[in-house]
Amino acid sequence: MSLLPFLALSAVMLAVAEPLPAPWSLGPWRFGAWHIVGFLGLAAFSARFLIQWIASERRKESVIPVAFWHLSIVGSLLLLAYALRQRDPVFILSYLFNCGIYLRNLYFIRHSRRSGTPARTAGAA
Repeated sequence: MSLLPFLALSAVMLAVAEPLPAPWSLGPWRFGAWHIVGFLGLAAFSARFLIQWIASERRKESVIPVAFWHLSIVGSLLLLAYALRQRDPVFILSYLFNCGIYLRNLYFIRHSRRSGTPARTAGAA
């Protein structure tokens, strides 16, 4: 999973690069390569909730697996790339700073594993 954030970041860099091939039509809808980037970002961002739900059901308690944070990063970067390409300032601001929070959570998880202390959950005293 470590390669996926780099691929997503590449999509962000491409968002400000040259245009991709012309869009194609499917009935009244017009699709282009950037729509695929947007749909992939949406799929990754949405899949994180499925991963969290499955992990919680298995443990019979609310848990957030590490894969949740990885999918959050990939989904946010792909959706940011799409938003940059669309030049939508509201959409750009929606995904611009998210990765910092996700990376910080991964840092806390890694730090707690190295020190041998379990990561605390919300509400734990």
